[in-house]
Amino acid sequence: MHADQKYITALLHHDQRLISEIYQRFAPNMKAYLLSRGCSEDDAGDVFQEALIDIYKLANDKQFVLTCPFEAFLLLLCKRKFINKTKKTSLTVVTNGEEDAYTNIPDDANAGAAEHVAQVEKEQLVMLVLDEMGNCKEVILKSLLKKPQEEIAEELGMTYAYYRKRKSNCMGELAELVRNKPQFKELVS
Repeated sequence: MHADQKYITALLHHDQRLISEIYQRFAPNMKAYLLSRGCSEDDAGDVFQEALIDIYKLANDKQFVLTCPFEAFLLLLCKRKFINKTKKTSLTVVTNGEEDAYTNIPDDANAGAAEHVAQVEKEQLVMLVLDEMGNCKEVILKSLLKKPQEEIAEELGMTYAYYRKRKSNCMGELAELVRNKPQFKELVS
């Protein structure tokens, strides 16, 4: 989770102080960027506002966790909104019927961002399940360290052979528990 998650939380909880900070800190840069691309002042304001609404919807619907600076994420959305707005005024179909400002925009950068969001959601699900696993949690977390496996086995008070067997069993259990979660089915569909 990035430190700028506070802005996502502010939008969700209608925190006027931080929402004002969003407008003071980020609106001038977004407006300048959009104006430099030929956007009118009115449209720049609309694009900025629509991007914030989309972030709110994304956070509200999908419990979004920000993993990059808020400004970079906001700029990405503003760029795509402006491109879509430009294409719409030139009568080009840009998005399908449901406007989802984040995942339905056909752009490599956004596809990467959407994949990143999906990956983060999968990792969060794995960590949630891992927290419920008791003894296996320590075995799995230690196995992720960049240490020799023999050293990890010793730290856990196990023989190397038993550690490898235990790790394999725990990973299998983790995979099965994750697959059985309803959220997993949503993430892979």
